Amino acid sequence: MDQNQRTSRPVQLHPGRITIVDLFNIYLGRNSRQKSEDMPQESANKMLKRVTAPNRELPPRNEQFLLDFEQLQGQFQDPEQLRTVTESVLIAFVVQCCAHVPQSEFLLFALRSLSSVGYIKWDSFIPSLLSTISSAEGSSGPGSPTMAGSFSNVVGSMTTSLISSNPNASSSLVSTPASPLPSMHGIGSPTQSTTDQPSGPSLSPVKPSELAGLSQLSTAKVNQPVRAVAIGYLRQLASKIILTALESNLKPITNAEIFSHMTNWLVNWGQRYPGVDESDTIKGWKHERPSLEWMHICLNVIWKLVDEDRCLIPFYELIRSGLQFVENIPDDESLFGIILEIHRRRDMVASHMQMLDQHLHCPSFGTHRFLSQTYPNVPGEPITNLRYSPITYPSVLGEPLHGEELAFSIQRGSLDWERALRCLRHALRTNPSPDWWRRVLLLAPCYRQQVQPPTPIAVFSQDMICEAVIERTIDLLKMTNSEIQCWQDWLMFADLFFFLMKNGYIDFLEFVNKLASRVTQGDHQILRSNHVTWLLAQIIRLDIVINTLNSDPKKVETTRKIISFHKEDKNPDAGNSSPQSLLLDFISSSQSLRIWSLNSSIREYLNSDQLQKGKQIDEWWKQVTKGERMMDFMNMDDRSMGMFWVLSYTMVQPTYEAVMTWLTSSDVTEILQGTVQSNDRMMMMRETCPLSMPLLSGLSIYLCWKLSHQLEEGIFLGQVIPSIAMVETYVRLLLIAPHSLFRSHFTNLTQRSPSILSKPGVSLLLLEILNYRLLPLYRYHGKNKALMYDVTKIISMIKGKRGEHRLFRLAENLCMNLILSIRDFFLVKKELKGPTEFTETLNRMTIISLAITIKTRGIAEVEHMLYLQPLLEQIMATSQHTWSEKTLRYFPPLIRDSLIGRMDKRGQAIQAWQQAETTVINQCTQLLSPSADPTYSLTYLSHSFPQHRQYLCAGAWVLMNGLPESISSANLARVLREFSPEEVTSNIYTMVDVLLHHIQLELQRGHTAQDLLSKAISGIAFFIWTHELLPLDILLLALIDRDDDPYALRIVISLLDRTELQQRIKMFCSSRITPEHWLNNQPPKRADVQKALGNHLVWKDRYPPFFDDIAARLIPVIPLIIYRLIENDATDIAERVLALYYSLLIFHPLRFTFVRDILAYFYGHLPTKLIVRILKVLDISKIPLSESFPQYVSSNPPICPPVDYFATLLLGLVNNVIPPLNSKSKSETVSEPSAISSRPTMTKSQASPPSASANNAEGQKAFYQNQDPGTYTQLVLETATIEILSLPATASQIVASLVQIVANVQPSLIQSTNGLQVLSGASSQTSGLPTSPSAGGSESSGANRSASATGMNATSFVSRSGYSYQQLSCLMIQACGLLLAQLPPEFHLQLYLEASRIIKECWWLTDGIRSIKELDSAVSYALVDPSWASQDNTSTAIGNIVALLHSFFSNLPHEWLESTHTIIKHLRPVASIGMMRIAFRIMSPLLPRLAFARPLFMKTLALLFNVMADVFGKNSQPATPVDASEIKDLIDFLHHAVMYEGQGGPVQSNSKPKIEILTLCGKVVELLRPDVQHLFIHLQTDPNSSIYAATHPKLVHNPA
Repeated sequence: MDQNQRTSRPVQLHPGRITIVDLFNIYLGRNSRQKSEDMPQESANKMLKRVTAPNRELPPRNEQFLLDFEQLQGQFQDPEQLRTVTESVLIAFVVQCCAHVPQSEFLLFALRSLSSVGYIKWDSFIPSLLSTISSAEGSSGPGSPTMAGSFSNVVGSMTTSLISSNPNASSSLVSTPASPLPSMHGIGSPTQSTTDQPSGPSLSPVKPSELAGLSQLSTAKVNQPVRAVAIGYLRQLASKIILTALESNLKPITNAEIFSHMTNWLVNWGQRYPGVDESDTIKGWKHERPSLEWMHICLNVIWKLVDEDRCLIPFYELIRSGLQFVENIPDDESLFGIILEIHRRRDMVASHMQMLDQHLHCPSFGTHRFLSQTYPNVPGEPITNLRYSPITYPSVLGEPLHGEELAFSIQRGSLDWERALRCLRHALRTNPSPDWWRRVLLLAPCYRQQVQPPTPIAVFSQDMICEAVIERTIDLLKMTNSEIQCWQDWLMFADLFFFLMKNGYIDFLEFVNKLASRVTQGDHQILRSNHVTWLLAQIIRLDIVINTLNSDPKKVETTRKIISFHKEDKNPDAGNSSPQSLLLDFISSSQSLRIWSLNSSIREYLNSDQLQKGKQIDEWWKQVTKGERMMDFMNMDDRSMGMFWVLSYTMVQPTYEAVMTWLTSSDVTEILQGTVQSNDRMMMMRETCPLSMPLLSGLSIYLCWKLSHQLEEGIFLGQVIPSIAMVETYVRLLLIAPHSLFRSHFTNLTQRSPSILSKPGVSLLLLEILNYRLLPLYRYHGKNKALMYDVTKIISMIKGKRGEHRLFRLAENLCMNLILSIRDFFLVKKELKGPTEFTETLNRMTIISLAITIKTRGIAEVEHMLYLQPLLEQIMATSQHTWSEKTLRYFPPLIRDSLIGRMDKRGQAIQAWQQAETTVINQCTQLLSPSADPTYSLTYLSHSFPQHRQYLCAGAWVLMNGLPESISSANLARVLREFSPEEVTSNIYTMVDVLLHHIQLELQRGHTAQDLLSKAISGIAFFIWTHELLPLDILLLALIDRDDDPYALRIVISLLDRTELQQRIKMFCSSRITPEHWLNNQPPKRADVQKALGNHLVWKDRYPPFFDDIAARLIPVIPLIIYRLIENDATDIAERVLALYYSLLIFHPLRFTFVRDILAYFYGHLPTKLIVRILKVLDISKIPLSESFPQYVSSNPPICPPVDYFATLLLGLVNNVIPPLNSKSKSETVSEPSAISSRPTMTKSQASPPSASANNAEGQKAFYQNQDPGTYTQLVLETATIEILSLPATASQIVASLVQIVANVQPSLIQSTNGLQVLSGASSQTSGLPTSPSAGGSESSGANRSASATGMNATSFVSRSGYSYQQLSCLMIQACGLLLAQLPPEFHLQLYLEASRIIKECWWLTDGIRSIKELDSAVSYALVDPSWASQDNTSTAIGNIVALLHSFFSNLPHEWLESTHTIIKHLRPVASIGMMRIAFRIMSPLLPRLAFARPLFMKTLALLFNVMADVFGKNSQPATPVDASEIKDLIDFLHHAVMYEGQGGPVQSNSKPKIEILTLCGKVVELLRPDVQHLFIHLQTDPNSSIYAATHPKLVHNPA
């Protein structure tokens, strides 16, 4: 504003300004009180004399004004100056005369006249006027001096008049003389002193007395209400002026400013000013208050702006404006009408933004991909990971919203609240990782720190999680009271409850109060056992709970509520002495003692019987430990185990001391370290038995927490090598309570002791634990990427260090397993800068892992797509490898295209070998000849060149020439041990290339391939088995990476068949007994380090192994060999290898994932025999496969299972994967509130619930029983995926069956509910057009429609689900979409084809004789959410298919969304508006998700415009002419989608579209008819026609 004041001052001081002001004063009838001496001494003509003449009684006629005004042109240098001064004067008069009707009318006349001849330019006048009005309206507050003189005088004049007409007004109000012609003040100029002012009353300043009067009025609370009246007059006149201006063609930026001010005025029409109480205003105010006429004129302006004939402003701007949220809507029909229209069109836009049945979309936790993880920023691209959330809450425009503030604002009982609770209930049952909980939960307000930053993706408040936990507690109590065996459910829930409470996500006091209230006010009989007391006993020792209790002002009352949960068994069953019953019997006593120790004042509230039981615990413990006896954990009966559990809740210290005593009871022994002659010795604990899982599972979690820390001290920080039993017990603790006890080991241990990893043996032990015991746990927590980075640091530090082979190879093997365990996009470094720290082996494995992930699961997020190319370049910068064409053939296109042009440098490597061969052979002869000097090895190590050292093994192999005894193995071993691990790896890869090249040369010389292979294998056996000089796993990987050589894989198979390797595998498997290591409770047998790892890895190191073995190192290698064999069409050999190494593969920690991925990776290329062999890798007894699956997978000839088979699969997903609709058991439930809104309640199903009861036996397993894939929901979903991928049926047959089920799901379930016999045959069709929900013809799924189209025998489906058939039909659709999204893209293309076929078969979509109204009605009914339509039995095939597609889309990774356009391509060309609407309904909800992926967003947007052009194109000829007004909602939606993409999220008032999108829209709208193009006129980059371009900061062009 200061800048405006400075620039406008020359205009105010122009000498001709006074003349213009005087002219207007005369025509306005304003009296001039100028003195004669102030008058001009000379007059140029008669007009000037008339201007300066004395007061006239009547002003001149209006018709004379323009002639008089034109006489003033001579006083101005140019017309532009005249225009500028005239506009400023007119604006000032508008402000002053707004309350005077005749004067206002003249100003309107003058503006029309002057604009018609160019003395006024609307595009400059209107913005200045609106700016001035804004300044005037804000002039009363401090710091707003602008227009204080002019507008305040208007207010003062009105106030004086008002006071004079109210004799009862306060006497303190001083009546200030005010002229009916208030003084004029320059626009935007500061108030000038009287000495600076030119003569003439029209330019006189505001008098001090007037300012004083205004101040007094404000003090009396009169000025502000009267000022509101003046504002009304000013807005009314301004609106009339704008209406006049709109008759001309204004610039888009002017229209935008007009629209902004008009909506602002309406939104704030009833704004109350601070400090004003309406009851305190003077009497007469209501009588003087003007009518709402200004509002009506303002509305006329808005309607004129958004009128579709001119389209000065798109109606969408009204939709996103704040006008719809105006408060205190006056009783005015016109305003109410426009708000109603805004709401109507806004709701239509929101419907396009949301998917069908979107309220049912909720995380199933059936995949590892719960949330995006944050990655480094790619230059030039914003980091947008934080936008992702498990659920979102729709805005009024359908936009997905989330965030901390929103979570706190959601009202209890609202639909959004119910959606949030549905997600939490499912999470509490399925146990996603703690990392998920940390991301989505907000800390309880009582535990939040003042400076804690907000959590961007958190969506669940403390109230939500507290209510969900209470509901889960009640559910478990009901299951317990029903005598369902659910102890494991309680254990898992306690683990999660401990985690939530410890981290402050639940307010302890609120939880206790609400749970107590729920128990007392609800079913009094629900609390029949001590499970709640046991649950609270788990957390009663936590610091956060103790501090909360100590600071609670109602401590006694809270304690009484805790005690009220105690339930004593009045008639204890003496025969029932299980550990669990003993624990529950004594837990009240334990808790009472604990509470008493915290607060002795509550002694009177404690049960004396409970305190007496405490003595029994003490006496039992004294008896057990009498004398020096030690607790015998191997021979505990049920009573001893139960009492020990009780002890863990009562006395923590003695309990974990007893455990530590047991684990260290076998004393220690000495082992030699280094050479036998060395006196350096180390101490190692003797073995004992590890504590069993049943025993550990019943201990208090707090004790387990303490015990795990104590065990870490002994294992990693102690001076004695721990026993395997101690390590196994430690591992079992972490597996029993994965939420409460997990810690990142590298971070945790280095915090406790920064130099711990430099301690001898600690790194080895830690890596062994991670590699062979905790890998699935880290994956479950989503920490395998972080662990990979930590291990990579070790690798990078020691890969060039001489002699560090054992630690390096163990770390490398762990990194292999980690890389292959990650089934999501990952970076090889936390930054995308600099070379990778991976070894050559790990670089190659990373490419393979990325290929498997992308092909079988897709790239999840937009950022991952951006990072992929930099990642590949980073890997390839340090790797020289090229993959064979057969391998590349199976790679996903994204990787294949990046690697296919890579130069094969093998020829250069062979040339380098040939150049160095003479030197290398000479060196090897001196080093390796049988008579070589042993000391020459030191000379070789110190004097040989690195480029020669990499050929040592190749040279040795050449020297051997098939005779291993011809070289000195001792010298070779000595040198290889002194090499760095990196040099050994280089030697292996080089030797393989030289070996294969040598075979080719010898073949050319006439040698037979069999002899050459025999020599090669015997030579490799010399390196690997005879003298153990090289690591076998790296050698095998090097050979399979040369699969384009015809002999590489033959050598690999021959090595796998070697007796030496088979014996190693047999020894390994026999020593491990079972892959379920937690079941082995016998004293472990420690293997000899030499036998386990071999000479090369061990060398001088004698640190004993725990779980490591050469055979175990092959576990990640064998699957890669299988991959390579399949790629080379050697499926029979692959089957044989799988059979041969089955006993080893069952120890694969992620064998379930291996089976799922290999079936998906090679889908369509695997013979049935090999598929069956792959499936045998699984432990079939523990996999929830369909009963009939075995007969179909091996059927001969291949057959496709019936539809009933696939329906059963979907039912399994509904019962075990899809989140339940509410917290009650399914048999008791009614429809989910969010699904029915105000709709009638669904019929309850009378069937028994499935699930907490029926599926409990296998569903609720502890994590350690289901480490791969991690949770039971994942197991069920992935098992269904494996079944689909294993079937001999084609993808088209499978998809056709699934789509058939979905299209006809409701009639099938209705008939099964009614007990109807399902007959074979086609569905019946009627000829009626679906103009009502019950007249859908072939597209209606009413009860009159036969369900035989599905071929599904659904008689028992409803009863097996426990849902009503309406609910089940909707959930089956969601389950089908989820399942299809897990399958490879081949299935997706079939889905699009089948869905488009069903949609196009709807005859009424192309029926040209139907009216647009009838067709629109039919489409509306067809596209109702299935959850709504099912309640009226009016579901349609089209609605179900679109809902299926939307469920499918919502579960797809970003990369696979690119194929979604296929379905629209199948539907095109679109011949009717009905088909166009269906196409839009399918694709529109994708645009918000694609808003962060501009290329795909632009492609989708262009596709929608092209679909529109099929019907509304320049050359289209629809059967029935359609007016553009029929698609207003689609036009509004496309505007909204463009704005959403521009904002990168929910649209704000200042959101701007992206220039690239405007450019695209400008091109594609040219395909449309002119009348439709006109409605998109603002979606282009021309500032002269588009308000978006005109107001875009990057497109605004400054005038020359």
